Amino acid sequence: MEISSNLTLELFEQPFLLEKRIDLLFAIKKCGSISKAAKEVPMSYKKAWEAVDTMNNLSPTPIVQTETGGRGGGGTVLTAYGENLLKTYLVLKDEHKKFLEALKNMTDIDSGTLKTIGRLAMQISARNQIRGVVELIQEGKVNAEVYVKLRSGYTLVSTVTKTAVHNLDLKIDDEVTAFFKSSTVLITTDLTLNISARNKFQGKIESIHQGEINSEVIIDIGNQDRVASVVTSNSINSLKLKVGESVSAIIKASDIMIGK
Repeated sequence: MEISSNLTLELFEQPFLLEKRIDLLFAIKKCGSISKAAKEVPMSYKKAWEAVDTMNNLSPTPIVQTETGGRGGGGTVLTAYGENLLKTYLVLKDEHKKFLEALKNMTDIDSGTLKTIGRLAMQISARNQIRGVVELIQEGKVNAEVYVKLRSGYTLVSTVTKTAVHNLDLKIDDEVTAFFKSSTVLITTDLTLNISARNKFQGKIESIHQGEINSEVIIDIGNQDRVASVVTSNSINSLKLKVGESVSAIIKASDIMIGK
């Protein structure tokens, strides 16, 4: 069984980017002319102009602009915003394809086992969910160490079972999400502290949400990667933690789960 679906982005409850319009934008980028692009897609010249006008009118920034004059007599080009929009759409389309593939693998029409689809909508309670790319997998007899490169530049290490690695079909360069509870994150102000935990990420305290017994500390470790830690309020006071202070977040590799 195959599952198919077109990817459409909407703005103001109106279709904005459809696959046909994306094809038109790629053709405009290639040909530098709406008339030539329309023939390549193909669609009528009138429909091509209407599509461009609709996209430009819905978009907060023009996607396509017409240049006049010059040695070549002018032409039609994508704006910088339009170029970036194409790149973003390709990323979304890739994720859309992965979703449909996962849906296909989890569905058996013949046996009627559709309830497993519910797992796709499952919410994870773990406070920390950080995206990264697998850069190394080291397998032992029972467990495996998965090394994940984060946006911050740090490498996160997770210890999982070999079975988990095979079930997830983990490979080098796969995009994955690392999950770990905020209660498993330790904080130290001693940036030179040597500790056996595999993961030690230095950053600055972005915010502190203090309660009577426990408090949540958000640590910015760089490039929009953040780690949340829940510690006792007494620890906040004894460590004299404050916003802007440099600290290290420490997580054991065995406390980190990997999802794909």
